[in-house]
Order: sequence, then structure tokens, then C-alpha cells
Amino acid sequence: MTQQATSTNASTASSFARVSLLIYLLLIVYASWYPFAGWRDLGLTAFAYLDAPLPHYWTVFDVWTNVAGYLPLGMLMVLSLPRWRRWSPYWAVLLATLAGILISGTMEAVQTFLPTRVASNLDLMTNSAGALLGAVLGAILRPRFGPDNRLLQLREHWFNREASQGMVVVALWPLAQIYPLSHLFGFGQFTSMLSTWLSDLLEEPVDLQAWFTNDVQFSAAQYWLTETIITACGLTGAALTFMILLRKQAPKLPLTLLLVFVTLMTKALATALLFAPDNTFVWLTPGSFGGLLIGALMLSGLAYAPQLAQRRLAGLTLIMALLLVNIMPDNPYYTETVQTWTQGKFLNFNGVAQFLALLWPFCTLWFLFHPMHKRRRQLPPRDSR
Repeated sequence: MTQQATSTNASTASSFARVSLLIYLLLIVYASWYPFAGWRDLGLTAFAYLDAPLPHYWTVFDVWTNVAGYLPLGMLMVLSLPRWRRWSPYWAVLLATLAGILISGTMEAVQTFLPTRVASNLDLMTNSAGALLGAVLGAILRPRFGPDNRLLQLREHWFNREASQGMVVVALWPLAQIYPLSHLFGFGQFTSMLSTWLSDLLEEPVDLQAWFTNDVQFSAAQYWLTETIITACGLTGAALTFMILLRKQAPKLPLTLLLVFVTLMTKALATALLFAPDNTFVWLTPGSFGGLLIGALMLSGLAYAPQLAQRRLAGLTLIMALLLVNIMPDNPYYTETVQTWTQGKFLNFNGVAQFLALLWPFCTLWFLFHPMHKRRRQLPPRDSR
């Protein structure tokens, strides 16, 4: 393999890691400070928690959750650093660990002023331990992402050269399924949040969705029809976004089917964990099942369409789903099912999941229509000899 190809593979890996690191940092901030309301001053300094006694009540689950939450942060920091000499991995681990401690300490300090959060030195210690473990893991794995790595060779052979940002967007699609929604793939619902904000601002009830529909009452069949359209459009838009990242020689249909399968299994697993195993497939309603079938039929005909057409259709279907999600009222037949979780259970996780579900379609549309991404052409793979 030529020196140029070697440096390109290294830069590709670090570019993907840096974009992932930025997104993960945003998720940490959102999870740490959610719900961003009720700020108050208790007369304590921001870092008073550092010399406070350790919490008397804690669980093993909380400890391991904190460690696991910062482990990817430490790993991504190491993978995002420029190439090092032989002695530099130790400094990379130290730098990533110190950065993790600084980030966690800042998150905890700000929690001092949030009524629903408690700044904890135990959280700081466990988060720091997670960052350290992740940094060590990143230092161990980084040499394996060299030019001879099989995964990087497949990435170079199957995906376009400049697909890193799109790969991050697509990788977030399964994770965005975790938050319980009224419609399968019904991301980007902001009218409810906007209605609440306007109600607080105007000091009177505001319901934008009722205003959009003129207070028309919908039947169960009409809700199912709406969900069918939203599911079909959401599936088609996400799958086409994935397909435009692939080269012509890539096995498009098997890879797309794998992505959809992982996404649906993530949805099922999250539902089982958040509610009960009996509700694993509660989201698979007649409407969503019909939408999956229609979306599959659409994709079977669009899989080998020109990439420009795929890009435009991906954007169009995502916009259609986004409009319907925000115009149609919440499905009352499903809202009661998720009410127990969305009203406070798993507060940190709830905030991150909702954040992903809200922003994913907008990030995807940015990727699809940004001039920088639209100008990129599909280039042949580099000579690996």
C-alpha cells in the first residue's frame, strides 16, 4: 500500500472519530444538564461538592452507568488525536483522562444550580475512571486501525472517501429509536415542546397541533394510516441516506437490510428494558407494519437509482415525515403506554434519547443538502498495492 493510501486511511479513521467525539460531547452535556430548567442559587460554590462527604446511598448500577458513560469519551479522545510516536500513547492516555476529569468536573459543578440534579464527587470519580479505561482501550485499539485493518479496507472498498460525516449520521439512526415515540421513525417532533414554551411565555394554553388540524378528532384507523405514511417515509429517507454513502460495487441491499434489522432490534430491546418484556413489540402496530412493507417496496426499486435521485428522494421523504409528525396530534392510543417513562423515569437517559430523536432528521437534512456534501463525487477506491 502506498504512503498516500496509508495516510488517507489514518486520516479517515481520525475524521470519523473526531465527528463522533463532538456528537458524544454534546450528548454528555445534554444528559448532564437536562432538563435545563429551574436554575437556582443555593449559596454554594460550584465546586463545593468536591470536599463533600461521599454519598451514603448509591447502587452498583449507578456506578457502572457512570463508568460506561465516559468510557467512549476517553476512547474517542485518543482515537481523535494526531498520529503519535512510539512513546506518545502514554501521553495520549494521560491527556484524554485529564480532559475527561475536566469535563466531568464541569458537568457536576453546573448541576449545583439545577433543582433536579445533585452534584456528586462519586460521579466525578466514576466518570473519571470511565474516561481512563476508555483512553487505555483507545490506545490499545488505535494501532489496529492501521492501513492493513480489514474493517478499514472494507470501508475504503464499500464507502465513498468522504462518507465519514454521513456514517455518523446513519449510525445515530438506531440509537434515536430508543426514545418512545408516537410513530415508528417519527423523529423531529418539536411542536409539543414549542407549544409548552409558548404557553409559558403567553401564560395561556397553546396547542399548535390542534391549531394545525383545526381540532379535528381522528379515528384509530386514521392514526394508523398516518403512522403508515410516517414509517414508510422515515424508513425510505434513512435507508437512501445510507445508500448514497456506498460505492457501486458495495452490496447495497444486504448492508441496508442489516442496518434496518439492527435498528428494529434496538427499538425492541429498548422497549423491553424501559417497560417490560411483554411490551417488546408494542410499537409494531398495523400502521407501522404497513409502513415497513411499503418502505421496503420503495427501497427495492430505488436501491440502484442514481445517487443524485437517491439524495433528493431521501430529503423529500424525511421532510414529509417531519411535517406529518409535527402537524398530526399525538396518538392517544400510544401516549398512555409511554407516559410512565417520559414523566421522569431514567431522567438522564430520557433526555439524551429525546435529544437524539428530536435532532436526527435535521442533522440528516443538513448532511443531504449542504453544498459541501452535494459537490462530492463518487471516486474509485485507491490502489492498495
